[in-house]
Amino acid sequence: MHVSMRRFGLFLALVASATLFGGNAKAAGYPDRPIELIVPWGPGGGADQLARLVSKLMEPMLKQGIPVVNVPGGTGATGMAKLLAAPADGYSMAIYIADSHALLAGKHPRWSMKDITPVAVMMKVPSFIFVKQDSRFKNWADFAKEAKAHPGKLKVATLGFGSVDDFSLTVLARAGIKVVQVPFAKPSERYVSILGDHADALYEQSGDVRQFLKSKQMRPILLFGEKRLAAFKDVPASYEEGYKIALPQFRSIVVRSGTPPEIVKKLSEALAKVAATPEYKKFLEDQLADPNSFEDASKAPAFVAQQLDDMKKTMAKK
Repeated sequence: MHVSMRRFGLFLALVASATLFGGNAKAAGYPDRPIELIVPWGPGGGADQLARLVSKLMEPMLKQGIPVVNVPGGTGATGMAKLLAAPADGYSMAIYIADSHALLAGKHPRWSMKDITPVAVMMKVPSFIFVKQDSRFKNWADFAKEAKAHPGKLKVATLGFGSVDDFSLTVLARAGIKVVQVPFAKPSERYVSILGDHADALYEQSGDVRQFLKSKQMRPILLFGEKRLAAFKDVPASYEEGYKIALPQFRSIVVRSGTPPEIVKKLSEALAKVAATPEYKKFLEDQLADPNSFEDASKAPAFVAQQLDDMKKTMAKK
């Protein structure tokens, strides 16, 4: 009996050793083939732009191709389904943004925080309310006044219900500024909606519509944040107007839970190098993103979890 127990103990030790060194061996040889980068949105939007830049800068670092695959639908749910159906081996990553994350604050989410591992937070970007350049609304005060006088008359183009856009407009509604959401799944259609008078205003990030700002086709009238930005010093922040909402439109990269920690670490370290490049820093500057946006794998999960807590609090008030 004593011998049998000794053999059993030796067996367990061998299994543990094989698991440990097997994981290290996988990480040591990783990646030995291309890594798919899933974008749960159509081409041309902010998430797609991020993915293509990350792919370009990261490929020579890992010495493997990183093809970008657009899988739009369901406020990011379709693309996330593709990620969660893939093996947890580090050969599938996904751009994970605040709007997809917001789905977890709903009643019947299709995944949970237990299903994903944030590898890095790449961007933290404030959102705005935009109007077209020649809009009758000269400023936020004009817009708010009409919205209060005629509840449900003004239309705001958004990504969709249950998104960060929806949460922010909910806070405005509690202050008496009740508008009608007009969802546009395709970024390009959403951007031009106010130019064609399909909506009175647009909820979006400035970097995503910078071409329209530079050509003076649209302008911001409200920033969602605690303070104004130097680039738009005449645009009031939501906090100074009394709207306590400032959920940043974060953009991160995630893999499936269960991906070996050594591989997560290797991906995170590569993304840290991407974030440190002059080209990526210029990208953040052009997007008016926080220059200190990057969070590695040791901090990203806590940041993403905190964002979900804030979203749930907003939903509870709703």
